[in-house]
Amino acid sequence: MLHAAIVLMIGALTFYSIGVWWERFSGRLDVVHTAFFWLGLCCDTAGTEVMRRMVGGFALNLHSLTGVAALVLMAVHAVWAVVVLRRRDERALTAFHRFSVGVWAIWLVPFVSGMIISSTSRG
Repeated sequence: MLHAAIVLMIGALTFYSIGVWWERFSGRLDVVHTAFFWLGLCCDTAGTEVMRRMVGGFALNLHSLTGVAALVLMAVHAVWAVVVLRRRDERALTAFHRFSVGVWAIWLVPFVSGMIISSTSRG
């Protein structure tokens, strides 16, 4: 199960980062960026569930709380991207990267803290 969790979380990092930074550098939100947001969210959700099962439940700690907050923000981000695309508001399409980069930066907190927790618990 640990290998599955690692692969899923690295998938989340990869897909989400590609979507966020591709959108940022292109200067305009596009459908393909939104697809990468959703792929990242799906991998993160699945990886989080695998880890939850590995440890036997949800622990109330900083890593878990920031992880849940990051998942919620990722979901809001992905849904809002779809809304912005459907509205076709050019100003919103070209400014969306500000929201994307902020959510991505917040998402990194539980990702990095999970790596630190994992490395310190092994030895």
